[in-house]
Amino acid sequence: MDRELALNIVRVTEAAALGCGKYFGRGNKEIADQAAVDGMRSMFQVLDISGTVVIGEGEMDEAPMLYIGEKIGTWEEGSPEIDIAVDPLDGTNLIAKGLPGALAIVAVAPKGCLLHAPDMYMDKIAVGPKSVGCIDIMAPLEQNLYNVAKALKKNITDITVTMLDRERHSDLINRARSVGARIKLFGDGDVDAAIATCFGDSGVDIMVGKGGAPEGVIAAAALKCLGGEFQGKLVPENDEEIRRCKEMCNTDKWDRVLTMEDLAKGDDVIFAATGVSDGELLKGVRYMSDNRAKTYSMVTRSKSGTIRFIDTIHVLDKKPKYAYVK
Repeated sequence: MDRELALNIVRVTEAAALGCGKYFGRGNKEIADQAAVDGMRSMFQVLDISGTVVIGEGEMDEAPMLYIGEKIGTWEEGSPEIDIAVDPLDGTNLIAKGLPGALAIVAVAPKGCLLHAPDMYMDKIAVGPKSVGCIDIMAPLEQNLYNVAKALKKNITDITVTMLDRERHSDLINRARSVGARIKLFGDGDVDAAIATCFGDSGVDIMVGKGGAPEGVIAAAALKCLGGEFQGKLVPENDEEIRRCKEMCNTDKWDRVLTMEDLAKGDDVIFAATGVSDGELLKGVRYMSDNRAKTYSMVTRSKSGTIRFIDTIHVLDKKPKYAYVK
């Protein structure tokens, strides 16, 4: 893929963030999500790509959404064929309630390189570059915490583990506490939490727990670019979900540990995110005088390992669809 595509993908996440940022704290997550989708789609459609959504807003053809299987881009002859994973607004509840941590997210890779994960739960574990090779999702949490502490040359009491604040994680919380680890809970958006493990100043050393499988693919793509490690395991809860696993994934993969190479294959993956509300790594959309807005984004590419943080001022008079919200 052309490296200039990375900067164009940032324009996509910026469009999504500008589309939904006006709805911060307004109590309507559906409208905010739709605005993010509309902004993202409008920018995708002008990119010189032959793109197919493999992780999207739904598994059927639903016109308002970026649905799985949707063709986006110009599809001109010679344009690169790519898989696209999107989460136009990761943290719809966060935006509706005026809370921090919401992102607009895109990951892309050459055709056939992103796992078409079904919309179900996935057990996950993620760490940053210094802890690569030290984790095993099938091992007890305590063992993983001790291994990460050793890799980071920290005492176990200085390790911070983060996970979604859900009742299903009560056992993990108790086990982390039993060895003295610090715990950071968050309400929504585990892609942001996985990314945080790759930045030492985030204060997060390891992410664990059960969350959405589509978000697991996006997180794996991000950590592949950032040099971290992600492992996942699909957790179907009934026969229908098992059927969908077999249909949407390779039958020899759905019931085993999924590595980053299973989830985001190859060495040419691009990940981009723009903050919608303030988070661990990115500030949210700022609205300024003279009808301008400022966005804060990051983009990274596995092929080069480069991580770019991009601050952009947008003149909304020249982008009228983002200027006003009724």
